[in-house]
Amino acid sequence: MNAAAESSKRAFQSWRKTSIITRQQTMFNLQHLIKRDLKKLAENITIEQGKTLPDAEGDVSRGLQVVEHACSVTTLQMGETMPNISKDMDTYSIRLPLGVTAGICPFNFPAMVPLWMFPLALVTGNTMILKPSEQDPGAAMKLVELAKEAGIPDGCVNVIHGQHEAVNFICDHPDIRAISFVGGDQAGRHIYERGSKNGKRVQSNMGAKNHGVVLPDASKEATLNQLTAAAFGAAGQRCMALTTAVFVGESKKWLPDLVEKVKKLKVDAGWKPNTDIGPLISNQSKQRVLRLIESAKKEGAKVLLDGSNVKVPGFENGNFVGPTIIADAQPNMTCYKEEIFGPVLVALSVDTLDEAIDLINKNPYGNGTALFTTNGVAARRFTDLIDVGQVGINVPIPVPLPMFSFTGSRGSFLGDANFYGKAGVNFYTQLKTVTQLWRSEDASPEAKPQMAFPQLK
Repeated sequence: MNAAAESSKRAFQSWRKTSIITRQQTMFNLQHLIKRDLKKLAENITIEQGKTLPDAEGDVSRGLQVVEHACSVTTLQMGETMPNISKDMDTYSIRLPLGVTAGICPFNFPAMVPLWMFPLALVTGNTMILKPSEQDPGAAMKLVELAKEAGIPDGCVNVIHGQHEAVNFICDHPDIRAISFVGGDQAGRHIYERGSKNGKRVQSNMGAKNHGVVLPDASKEATLNQLTAAAFGAAGQRCMALTTAVFVGESKKWLPDLVEKVKKLKVDAGWKPNTDIGPLISNQSKQRVLRLIESAKKEGAKVLLDGSNVKVPGFENGNFVGPTIIADAQPNMTCYKEEIFGPVLVALSVDTLDEAIDLINKNPYGNGTALFTTNGVAARRFTDLIDVGQVGINVPIPVPLPMFSFTGSRGSFLGDANFYGKAGVNFYTQLKTVTQLWRSEDASPEAKPQMAFPQLK
């Protein structure tokens, strides 16, 4: 790990001086290579992580969009200037790289999240130490191989592996200036606190409890399809999964139709055709999901569809949980308070939109939320009053494209600058302001020192 840090520190001295056009060209090359190997990357993700092949291709494609955004660095990294701010005086600011940065990645998006990090860090002139998840590091390794093929010099992006020791190394090493993290609450808070204590910039995307609010005027069939995909896609293992449905008024009568739709989802190995839900990442994850389903039963909720005992022929010992729908949940129940991170939808019922808004705003997380409606007035009220970073109107997973930024908030994010978009560029750069004075009278032999504090005119 020390060798990786020293390598990145050495590489920064030359990489920072590389022209922005050259850095941009490496991103154009990387974009082409990822497109070329997209299916290979997706196959690796399915083998290691378990998600279905179409979902794995989506994982790579969403990361690729950040690489494409990084190709705009020639405008993204522009500074500002103001000539003649005073007599014969100009002021300008420039955005400069920080130095060695680090990225700590989760298991659930083994291609997309590394691509949130190292392309923007590198294209703005930094170097990066990348720590992929120890559970599925293959996609990250393939991506950095493509970075080398794209023309990014040795040392500019290095990979280290491990768990707690590797994380603490990143938090403590004096040459690492900034840390990007995506993952769970406990690790996220630890990294933010330890890294910040050591004077580093930290952006930490953490847990979530994303609510989908269903109004009775919503398009029923479209809404149920959206809920199904957003709750159970990727086996629910994503921080933007729509894990909690809030049915307002008469819309709660749609629950039986939702159950019938979800029953048709196919649970199987991710590489098999027509699979809808693959396995969870580990047996530990499976046991946590089963515990939370059991807690719902004990605490008085109704499990309308129970996937606890699903059996997949040929994979009897696999980490599978079938789609599960828990109804009549209450805010004090464990299944509501904890992030489940599995193919489980928790349903609550309220009488009004304002009650739904109040419920969501009282939840500690602020990653994403969605409203399903055909009423523009209701949509405007929802977006105005909801205290969540990313809001979708008839969009169940409102992850923004990379010209914007991933804007999770409250208990879902620690830090000052969000991932990718302009905020991402700001995170990986620091401002330097230059004020220069070329006084015309200084050219005269009669010029004298000005001893008073300078007055700008």
